[in-house]
Amino acid sequence: MLRRFKDREEAGLLLADAVEPFADEGAVVYALPRGGVVVGYQVAKKLGVPLDIVVARKVGHPANPEFAVCAVTEEGEMLCNEHVAHLTDRVWLAAAAREEQEEAQRRRNAYLPQERHIPATGKTAILVDDGVATGLTLQAALQSLRKERPAKIVVAVPVAPHDVVEELKKEADEVVVLLNEAHYLGAVGAYYEDFPQTTDEEVIKLLADTRMRSGGQD
Repeated sequence: MLRRFKDREEAGLLLADAVEPFADEGAVVYALPRGGVVVGYQVAKKLGVPLDIVVARKVGHPANPEFAVCAVTEEGEMLCNEHVAHLTDRVWLAAAAREEQEEAQRRRNAYLPQERHIPATGKTAILVDDGVATGLTLQAALQSLRKERPAKIVVAVPVAPHDVVEELKKEADEVVVLLNEAHYLGAVGAYYEDFPQTTDEEVIKLLADTRMRSGGQD
């Protein structure tokens, strides 16, 4: 029988229980907007730790936008599926990557306009999303966090394909996945009963609530 989460809130609560052994008083949850913030909010709230974001964007294939060719961070660093990227037009790829980087920067400025990024240096960084398909976006976010020299990176997601989990284990210090799927259904939404698009307004509200609870302290 296929296991599904009721919604992102339930997935976040379950994920918080699973990741609790890796959390300490210096932990910070870093969520990928948009949907990952809903999950990350529940994790951070239940563990009593700060919540911040790491913004990375998928660069979709021109013939199939849902299929990730590359992922780009707000700083412009790019991670690609080389088996596919070398077959795409380089001019198109560069333009598409710039467009997604600009969107990543827009999201950072919209979601936390008055707040500085909480540095991961020396901390346990818990990297959260609402699920994984190819893993490129999450890996780009992970590499971005790694440059801040955290003490440990824990990747925590509700669902991911088994082969992607094995790749993530090579880069993260710990990987927590509730549904480690050998026969992945092809889309994160297939593992949720209710999987609406998360809005900018919802992300802003959740991040503001978290900062208010923590008193704005890093």
